[in-house]
Amino acid sequence: MIAIVGGGIAGLAAARRLQAAGREVTVFEAAEQIGGLAATVETGGDPIEQYYHHLSKSEERIVEVIEEVGLGEDLHWPVGETANYVDSTVWPLDKPWEILAYPYLSLYDTFRLGMLVKGVDLRGGIPSFDSYDSLDAYDDVPIEQFVTEHTTRGVYEHFFEPLIEAKFGDRADEVSAAWLLGRVQFRGERDPIRGEYLGYLDGGFGRLIDALIEDVGRDAIQTGARVTDLELADGAVDRITVETSGDSSGPDAEGSDDGEQTARTTTAHPVDAVIVAAMPSVLESLTDYSCPIEFQGTVCSIIAMDEQLTDTYWLNVVDDAPFGALIEHTNFVPPERYGGEHLLYAVKYVDGPEDPFFQRSDDDIEAAWLDGLDDLFEQFDRSAVEWIETARNPRTAPVYERGYLDKIVPTDLSEIADGLYYAGMGSRTQYPERSLDGGIRAGERAADLICD
Repeated sequence: MIAIVGGGIAGLAAARRLQAAGREVTVFEAAEQIGGLAATVETGGDPIEQYYHHLSKSEERIVEVIEEVGLGEDLHWPVGETANYVDSTVWPLDKPWEILAYPYLSLYDTFRLGMLVKGVDLRGGIPSFDSYDSLDAYDDVPIEQFVTEHTTRGVYEHFFEPLIEAKFGDRADEVSAAWLLGRVQFRGERDPIRGEYLGYLDGGFGRLIDALIEDVGRDAIQTGARVTDLELADGAVDRITVETSGDSSGPDAEGSDDGEQTARTTTAHPVDAVIVAAMPSVLESLTDYSCPIEFQGTVCSIIAMDEQLTDTYWLNVVDDAPFGALIEHTNFVPPERYGGEHLLYAVKYVDGPEDPFFQRSDDDIEAAWLDGLDDLFEQFDRSAVEWIETARNPRTAPVYERGYLDKIVPTDLSEIADGLYYAGMGSRTQYPERSLDGGIRAGERAADLICD
């Protein structure tokens, strides 16, 4: 049996690929819900992801998987409009004339930014079209140095710097140019008049998770099952220990907060191989492998309203506000899909679980969001808010520091034990930007190595 630790999209993709090769697999997920960061919440209509999701045209493998599981006709590519909130004004940044009208960039700034987005290097006055083919070459380059050398000081100070600081906070100076350049390249196909096409699945990406679960088979997936130990024999993986829990009134049951009794059952499973499709911290807890990658967390709330707040999908907030971005999902997917509710994500990136904002109660966080909306938008009406659902995770994305390539966790971990593989967010496929597509490719790569 091949054990897969983690029931996110990477773990499911690995299980699916292995089963197609005739291998027996079991997915062990510590949480009660499968899907990881793609888990969903209920609305007045379709479910919606706890954390905002969409696809870029550059994410090709996930599109293939969506087609393979029979959902291809339900994947649509509307334009996701973007804007910046600066000095009490929403500045749309999709159409050429909107970009030209952005008052914080000169005409020359706009030209140089456009050339960078198109992949044209104008240093030295002679256009080069292959300077950005290898992102690895920029892994040790500071973002400020890269942007000022490849565009202008104005592009850095008035366009990129506020966005980088909103995402990485005090760590902004540590992030590599490879991450920024990867973000630029990650963005997909653009209509020259309307903006960028972004992919979304009718009914949400939870449908893809459900389809993968059906493909793998529910009998091959255990939820509420935490892998607590990995045993080796002769330098190879031999067995894992899995702890599960359930209600019980027996003498060995442990008391829970609500007064019910929870019995914890520990079971050993012989294994031929193990894929850790989870955070590097899980790998560290099971082995002596130490991963130096640092992660940032996210506090994200879905605010449901009975009216529209803005007319843009993705709003970068360059302001002293509690959120760094507002993603008005129902300006991307019609509110009719959600029973007429207008759904807005309020997002703040944090350094981790010790961040003071992360430690605040849901009520305090939600009050901060509403105060921030009050301050920024005269038209905002608190009485329009119908409900708020808040999620938080201390590790939602790596901090892509300079030298990140040296920190990536190898897929094949035979240096620790034969038969041990890694397919979590610290994988090479998640560099220089994490994505659902990268998760699928990480899981499938680990499975392919086992089959080979």
